[in-house]
Amino acid sequence: MAEYYKLQVAGLERDLKLCPVSEHLDIAAFIMFGDVEMTVKCAEEILKRSPEFDVILTAEAKSIPLAYEMARQSGKLYIPVRKGKKAYMTNPVCVSVKSITTANTQTLYLDKKDLEILKGKKVLIVDDVISTGMSLKALEEFVEKAEGIIAAKAAVLAEGEAADRTDIIYLAKLPVFPH
Repeated sequence: MAEYYKLQVAGLERDLKLCPVSEHLDIAAFIMFGDVEMTVKCAEEILKRSPEFDVILTAEAKSIPLAYEMARQSGKLYIPVRKGKKAYMTNPVCVSVKSITTANTQTLYLDKKDLEILKGKKVLIVDDVISTGMSLKALEEFVEKAEGIIAAKAAVLAEGEAADRTDIIYLAKLPVFPH
């Protein structure tokens, strides 16, 4: 089996390293950190496909550069949900999530003041990769708790069966690699 998968997205090409997530499954690691060209192009393409929105919501950490760039290009606010409770948070709201790339269940936190920003707003939920949809579900829970409106759910890549979903916007399909 090859060690890399050749990805084509937003007019760019990258070789993604294959990484085991279980005894019988590998995934191609899509990491935007440090890849400014990829981040800028993907942000531009997702914005072209997105409906009207007021604020972007994303989860820490890999999708933060994408959300930042989308906010910069659109002039809209972005809010990152944190993976840990921070000292500056006042009455944080939390949601638990189990992601394919994380060994254990994680608790995500959002400061109450950020939750209040989402109230009544059209929220664009953004992630780098949608796979099992669990991280997406956690972000949807935050929007629901805030009494916000989900404008759309978007990602650069839809991995495996997520590519069959009709409720998400994505730029390219990313296969999984069973063995």
